Amino acid sequence: MADESPQTFSERFKQFSKFGDTKSDGKQITLSQSDKWMKQAKVIDGKTITSTDTGIYFKKLKAHKVSEADYLKFLEDLSKNKKIDVEEIKKKMSSCGAPGLSTSSASSKVPGAVERLTDTSKYTGSHKQRFDDSGKGKGIAGRKDLVDKSGYVTGYANKDTYAKEHPTN
Repeated sequence: MADESPQTFSERFKQFSKFGDTKSDGKQITLSQSDKWMKQAKVIDGKTITSTDTGIYFKKLKAHKVSEADYLKFLEDLSKNKKIDVEEIKKKMSSCGAPGLSTSSASSKVPGAVERLTDTSKYTGSHKQRFDDSGKGKGIAGRKDLVDKSGYVTGYANKDTYAKEHPTN
């Protein structure tokens, strides 16, 4: 899947127009496929060009799927209104790699989130009682209040001392 050979814009267009659509022949691309391509190529950066911008200019073509020729018109219209060189956009989109080869920016956030959620020292309330000092779970004892049926009041300090102090002999 990792093809390192440089691709032309037309070859990338064909790859991304098939991406996520098993019935596609690679001759027409949808807005969602275009946005995936532009995000992977870092054309959509959230500041200069957003997915809202691409939606506005794509809808001007009045079609759900567009051919490569119409797509180039879309890129020219977008770049003209955003004051960005269309050749620069095409260069980024040609060299972004095959569909689905996104950067590790999304995956690098996951371990931090998982680490934060599994840090038992940050738990409060009843969740704090579910783990011992080392962070290991207590199992059922940590989830349910188990009733002590010994007859003593909870927390009674002298439990099991009566028999020692008052022998029955």
